[in-house]
Amino acid sequence: MCLVLFAEGGTLSFLTTPTLLYYGKFQEPWVVGLAGSAASAAGSAVQLWFLAWALSGKHSWMRRFAPSREKVEASVRRYPSASFMALLVARATPLPDAPLKIVAAVVGYPIGLYALAVFLGALPYFYVLALVGKDVRVPNWALIVALALIALGLVIDRWRKRRKE
Repeated sequence: MCLVLFAEGGTLSFLTTPTLLYYGKFQEPWVVGLAGSAASAAGSAVQLWFLAWALSGKHSWMRRFAPSREKVEASVRRYPSASFMALLVARATPLPDAPLKIVAAVVGYPIGLYALAVFLGALPYFYVLALVGKDVRVPNWALIVALALIALGLVIDRWRKRRKE
């Protein structure tokens, strides 16, 4: 579980909910919440470090992998403050926090403080998902279907965005 959540924290984070619901069946919710939050925060810290490094402008070969300057500037305009509370609240919800990650990387937000905000924000959210997984006993096939639908949604969203460009 921790390896999946570490990888999720450092990538797209679309397996988090099914992972927590699944492991909630086998462990106490507080254990899943605590260990999962720590693993996710560590993965997010690595991702923030990488984003800050990639967006620093020091690596010309990274420009093709890094978001365009326009996208970064749009994120900074849309989310002008990557404060601790904003990061904590964003991580405590199922909403994507990618724009705040980009802002935090651009403004040089301290990685330790970022990881702490992610950890504290994820704790209640992860606990509740593990509790639901323990009490509701979501069947594995339903988790797989949910995962497939999430992946399909991501593919459709990407396709629509590219079609508009």
